[in-house]
Amino acid sequence: MSGETHDRDTLTQVLYIDDDEGLGLLMSKNLERRGYKVHLASNGAAGLARLADGDIDAIVLDHFLQGETGLDILPCIVALPNHPPVIYATGSSDTGVAVAALKAGADDYVLKGLAPDYFDLLAAALDQGLERARFRRETLEAQEVIRQQKDRAELLLAEVNHRIANSLGLVVALIRMQASVTADQKTIDALQETQLRIAAIANVHRRLYTSQQVGTVQVDEYLESLLNELETSMQDEKRPHRVTLSCDAVNIATDKVITLGLIISELVTNAFKYAYSDETSGEVRVVVTRVAEARLRVVVEDDGNGFLPGSAPKGTGLGTRLLSAMAGSLKTEISFDPDVKGTRATLVFDID
Repeated sequence: MSGETHDRDTLTQVLYIDDDEGLGLLMSKNLERRGYKVHLASNGAAGLARLADGDIDAIVLDHFLQGETGLDILPCIVALPNHPPVIYATGSSDTGVAVAALKAGADDYVLKGLAPDYFDLLAAALDQGLERARFRRETLEAQEVIRQQKDRAELLLAEVNHRIANSLGLVVALIRMQASVTADQKTIDALQETQLRIAAIANVHRRLYTSQQVGTVQVDEYLESLLNELETSMQDEKRPHRVTLSCDAVNIATDKVITLGLIISELVTNAFKYAYSDETSGEVRVVVTRVAEARLRVVVEDDGNGFLPGSAPKGTGLGTRLLSAMAGSLKTEISFDPDVKGTRATLVFDID
């Protein structure tokens, strides 16, 4: 680039901090031939003041200065946000100086001297430092774009979950209204069961809308809310039962939470309806434990009349078919323990 003229705006602006004025002028002359504009500062305070004025693309920092070293100034430079790359120039034969400069935040170092290739080496170090700085800047900009897109996607997802929860809530209300004007008890029971199943799904979307998590739901909080709603909606004089929950704190994916909620809702509903004789109070227990890093065991049990697997369903049989289908989607089966008083249903499934 020797012999070419450059406008100030097209030159890379370099701040050279060194108390050797003669070397500084020589530095300025040589680097300007290579497309750099050099600004001289004789000490750390002057260098930091010039840096504060802005318009500096890179810094060459000398090690030996009057009353201080470049290592005293370097931390002040790298503490600045988006600071320019720093090339540390040292005439010391002690390699520990260069190592200390790199550890303190310098992008590169050169061994100071008056040999013709010194300025070539310095220009190469400046080019590499500027390229690394450009890459860091573009990486940060890309990460910021990704973060903004992620925030926007999460906001949209929250809105979608909110609308789904509201729509499902409206469906539940319509089913409740239909049940209130229906005379046939079997139809009323079927509508109420459908209402509970839809409410279990709506509860998941409500959780997704109100939590800071995306794509996962904390099982213990979800089941506590679900079971409270179930107990309230099914409680009457003939079924004064109580539902208890013991659940490990664990997050699992949305689709598996919905399936799990439907299974537990179905089992608890069956226990409420069939486990105990009319007007006999009883307890329905739900226990969810992590049995391995990626496996959950779910137990729903009562102390009631008991249940024989394979026996004819007491209702329409839809619940039994739903349980089998839901368990299959979790790649597991529901087992019933024949050796306990009452009914104990167990399933174990992978949460990953």
